Amino acid sequence: MDKYPDQKRAVQYLHPPIDPFDQRMLDVGQGHRIYMEQCGNPKGIPVVVLHGGPGGGCSPAMRRYFDPDVYRVILFDQRGCGRSRPHASVTDNTTWHLVADVERLRTLLDIDDWIVFGGSWGATLALIYAQAHPDRVARLVLRGVFLATLAELDWFYGGGAGKFWPEQWAKFTALLTEDELSDTIRAYNKRLFSGDRATEILYARAWSTWENALASVHAPGGVGESPGEYARAFARLENHYFINGAFLEKDGQILDQMDKIAHIPGHIVQGRYDMICPPQAAWKLAERWPTAELKMVRNAGHALSEPGISAELVRIMDRVAEGVA
Repeated sequence: MDKYPDQKRAVQYLHPPIDPFDQRMLDVGQGHRIYMEQCGNPKGIPVVVLHGGPGGGCSPAMRRYFDPDVYRVILFDQRGCGRSRPHASVTDNTTWHLVADVERLRTLLDIDDWIVFGGSWGATLALIYAQAHPDRVARLVLRGVFLATLAELDWFYGGGAGKFWPEQWAKFTALLTEDELSDTIRAYNKRLFSGDRATEILYARAWSTWENALASVHAPGGVGESPGEYARAFARLENHYFINGAFLEKDGQILDQMDKIAHIPGHIVQGRYDMICPPQAAWKLAERWPTAELKMVRNAGHALSEPGISAELVRIMDRVAEGVA
């Protein structure tokens, strides 16, 4: 037995692989079609999974955090990413379009209320959706909290995280001029939306590599390049959302509106050494949320695949299934 449980590989904590019983493309308007799938028990406890990014897409591994005999698991690729179409499109692609898409899914699937499960940007979207539709959320399960504040963006794209990863920060900023270092999000925006596919992919890979290098506490720092089209969608959507402040009305909006969901049970799982979304945001969120429990996972960074984080998320969902959470 390992001395420290979180030194195991994350997959050891997950439920066995399963296939969807329902897969389809849904027309959500404005020319967008999103990929959606359902797996597990069609009559089980409904849970919707909100992936990160924006622009990341869902994966088969995300199905495995839930007991398939107990849960009806709904996953979908948000606008512009994964299997949704048009790929890498930011037209009619805002936080409020995504909130409407989540609610459209719930109505389509004839679900009264559901558990909302999300990490990183998925946690952001989960909170915003819950604040918009508090009567439709039975419980929130969040990982790697991102509150979409200017301070968080400045930490990751303004050089804060770069003080811990100077070699990776140097690679991220090498494609920019000295004058552009004061606003790397805007500088990358010009290239990611230049209209030249080669330039967009070059900068998209650099953007994605910077984030991927810091995702795991165990990462050596050197990561391979993402496939060009995946990186292009991921980087364009992230940049689009970040340069627009996640389309919120004001900085700090999520914390300011926590009274709307103070009654909803919640679970926050946060890596102690998360370099992408530092734990301060999770701590502040828990302070404003009396019905939530916060679990700081030692020896863990940001990624869903961190063993300690996966173990805690599966434990939470198993406890909820047993009615003891």
